[in-house]
Amino acid sequence: MAEPIRDPQKLQSQVDEFQNLQRQLQMVSMQRQQVSMQVEEMKMANEELKNASGKIYKAVGNLLIETSAAAAKKDLSEKIETFEVRAGSLGKQEDKLRAKSEELRSMLEKALATSQRGAAEASG
Repeated sequence: MAEPIRDPQKLQSQVDEFQNLQRQLQMVSMQRQQVSMQVEEMKMANEELKNASGKIYKAVGNLLIETSAAAAKKDLSEKIETFEVRAGSLGKQEDKLRAKSEELRSMLEKALATSQRGAAEASG
């Protein structure tokens, strides 16, 4: 078990690190959610593409370019795969940040409890 933090400067440094981890966790979580939403949108587009008849267009910058259904399906499948890998990577990063954050939170709570006990014993 780790020794409780007694040095105020080290404690402040740990609090700052915890706050930084919380910000990082929030950013990574939002990114993962956005990528996951994009994957779902692409999957829906892929389903619609199966039922499509007639001309198919894909967006290239500010232009819509006519394409074949096969090319559109291939392109969409590749994008889905890429985005799923990205979502998985962000999920792993989120898990690591969450675990580190919880570990640091626990350490800070123990330091606070030790500090409060010490203050209570000194006054009592």
